[in-house]
Amino acid sequence: MTLEECRKDFEHSAKRSLAMPIAGALYWLALAIVSTQVSERLGLLILLFGSGTIFPIALLIAKITKEKVFSPNNPLAKLMGLSVLMVNLLWALHIPLFLYAPEFLPLSVGIGLGLHWIVYSWIIQHPVGLIHAILRTVLVLLAWFIFPESRLFAIGISIVLVYCLSIWLMSTRKISS
Repeated sequence: MTLEECRKDFEHSAKRSLAMPIAGALYWLALAIVSTQVSERLGLLILLFGSGTIFPIALLIAKITKEKVFSPNNPLAKLMGLSVLMVNLLWALHIPLFLYAPEFLPLSVGIGLGLHWIVYSWIIQHPVGLIHAILRTVLVLLAWFIFPESRLFAIGISIVLVYCLSIWLMSTRKISS
């Protein structure tokens, strides 16, 4: 299969790939809301453990949208899976931050969980992933500096806004058939 054929196959099986970003947006929105109701320490624990809900929620959404989240026969789908693994290896950084410098955890998780969007952008040959990763990094960093007393809320809302833009771009972009 040529690279172009792999890309077309990826697009066909993944549809518009909306399940994961919708699940991510729901998680970050829930975290932002919950962070206003619980202590900072509990909010950080929810940040740590709650992010594990993104994938199962995405699988449920994918069933509804008929997306294939993984396609074992497509090397680009495997590349996307490996980029998600790469992002998850950052937990080796997030956990010590939680233990020794918890004020940095929202910053590292907020930016870290968005890095795989760059690979997605390359796969689909569309700037949405670059826009997402760069805008998310900038907004998370700004929120972290500007709102030190409500970092989880500000970072969560910033990421939700980036997801909304990305979902709109993904749902309206032209897909080659």
